[in-house]
Amino acid sequence: MSGTRAAAPEIEPGLSAPESGPRVHAPFGRRLCEVTAAESIGAYRLLGIEDPDGPEPLAGQFYMLASERGWGSTAQGGRPYLGRAFSVCRVRGRRLDFLLEAIGPGTDCLAAMAPGERAWVMGPLGIGFSDHPEPDAGRARLLVGGGIGTAPLVIWAEALARAGTPARALLGFRSDGYARAAELFDCDVELATDDGSAPEGSGQVHHGFVTELLERQLDAGPARVYACGPPAMLESVRHVCSERGVPAQLAMEAGMACGFGACFGCVVRTRDGYRRLCVDGPVVDAADLEEGWE
Repeated sequence: MSGTRAAAPEIEPGLSAPESGPRVHAPFGRRLCEVTAAESIGAYRLLGIEDPDGPEPLAGQFYMLASERGWGSTAQGGRPYLGRAFSVCRVRGRRLDFLLEAIGPGTDCLAAMAPGERAWVMGPLGIGFSDHPEPDAGRARLLVGGGIGTAPLVIWAEALARAGTPARALLGFRSDGYARAAELFDCDVELATDDGSAPEGSGQVHHGFVTELLERQLDAGPARVYACGPPAMLESVRHVCSERGVPAQLAMEAGMACGFGACFGCVVRTRDGYRRLCVDGPVVDAADLEEGWE
């Protein structure tokens, strides 16, 4: 391993996703990388994987992950077999951080990993978020996340901050245990939980949907919206933004078998036909989606 990271290509300001959205291309094949960090963030796990030979990802891109140990285990009937797609949450030097929730064979294996173990990594893949500094100087940047969908908004908030563009995160979770993920953000945060519970020290929390927080913010002034979360939440974000003529980019979630466009398992219907989220997304312009796409 060389220990050097390939430089990301320069991205022309003002490019829009998905047709010409920013992308860093992954090296061919997958890499066996060491896990160097693993910690609990409320109901989630944050897994840090050193990737010295991969290019630095852009916010909104994703990786296909599989643990070296236990993947395809005969004791579990061969499950899990295929890698699992995860948006990168943060980049710390050569370390990639991923936010996980153990909900099945694949995520169980990954969430159980400890420092010193190794994981198969393929990426970065897909199209990331893009910002439009002009003529949108007066628009607030609103990051709308639901559950595990908050992950790619962490790295995007950091990228916007480095560019001198502050953002406000509007985050929705099931309960206070999941809402601990808001601690990963270093920007203004508003929280909503389904049951009204709040993590200790978080202050006031909205009892209801995160899209209700979004509507309040959009009523207060012009904005540009970036969102990631479950399909029903994203459709609500799309609808709210469409009604108000607010530009929005959505990082969409889908089950992915390959990650590079071969299986057509992650297609979504748009005004121009079907797109594969792994290569034509996962970030898409909300205006490109048909109503009821989910």
